[in-house]
Amino acid sequence: MPEQKLEYETAHFLQALFADDLSLSKELEASLDVRVTTRDAWIKFDGEPAAVERAAAVMGDLESARRGGATISKEAFRFAVESAVAGDSTPVAELLGYRLLGSRGRQAVAPRTRTQLSYLKSMEANDVVFGVGPAGTGKTYLAVASAVAALKDKRVGRLVLTRPAVEAGEALGFLPGDLTEKILPYLRPLYDALYDMLEPEEVNRMIERGSIEIAPLAYMRGRTLNNAAIILDEAQNTTGEQMLMFLTRLGEGARCVVTGDPSQVDLRRGVTSGLREAMGVLREVDDVDFVEFGRRDVVRHRVVGAIIEAYGAAREKSV
Repeated sequence: MPEQKLEYETAHFLQALFADDLSLSKELEASLDVRVTTRDAWIKFDGEPAAVERAAAVMGDLESARRGGATISKEAFRFAVESAVAGDSTPVAELLGYRLLGSRGRQAVAPRTRTQLSYLKSMEANDVVFGVGPAGTGKTYLAVASAVAALKDKRVGRLVLTRPAVEAGEALGFLPGDLTEKILPYLRPLYDALYDMLEPEEVNRMIERGSIEIAPLAYMRGRTLNNAAIILDEAQNTTGEQMLMFLTRLGEGARCVVTGDPSQVDLRRGVTSGLREAMGVLREVDDVDFVEFGRRDVVRHRVVGAIIEAYGAAREKSV
């Protein structure tokens, strides 16, 4: 079997390429179908020629990023491996160098997976982007970050965030307060994302002067939104009519992101999700892109990914 041995100046440098966790070599073996042997400051790959070549390319990519000053994280290591599997030449340095926002008191927003990076790049390149996938993959958070960055850079004049007010097991009418207070819980995740990226005072000022608008989907009817970054969250809970209404609000200079999880529809039985319909209807439309997240993209607490995987497996068996 062909083999290739790579040597480095110190064992510490080699470990740094594995995010200081050499157990990641097992993931490299499983993903690329090679046998990995490492000791001191060298690593050796055994396997089919193409597999050995891909493994060496992964190490070369990681080495280039590390010598450029980047710190290799576990997410960056997996990005390099997944890129090799997919035949994608995007260097890991691009993932590690991509930053949005950030200030003295706030960390910059950065992608952590291949799909997240593709999502951010798609939002730069397309007028309408659908971010579809399970909870915890950063669909909404990254969409808000991209939109806020566009607003602060004056590429758009305002940010419009909206969600359908659909109950998930609790009737809206039974919640306390007036209409505004009843609707607020549905919009709270959008406020949370903004407050995580910007100082609360800045968010409040932008809302007061109309630079940021957060409203239920029903408030979008009859409007034309020009020069705006628009985000529709929880789109799986729109009807087909609502989705069409929303997408036709786009005016000159507008860009739109639609996020949702088709597995978490809270609509009444027999009502077709507008997100599912759009996924079937709009695939071939120019300037409309679909980015689909998977379980490997979950970036919340590690147990979230395991929960999603367990439920997915159980539901597949019951079909």
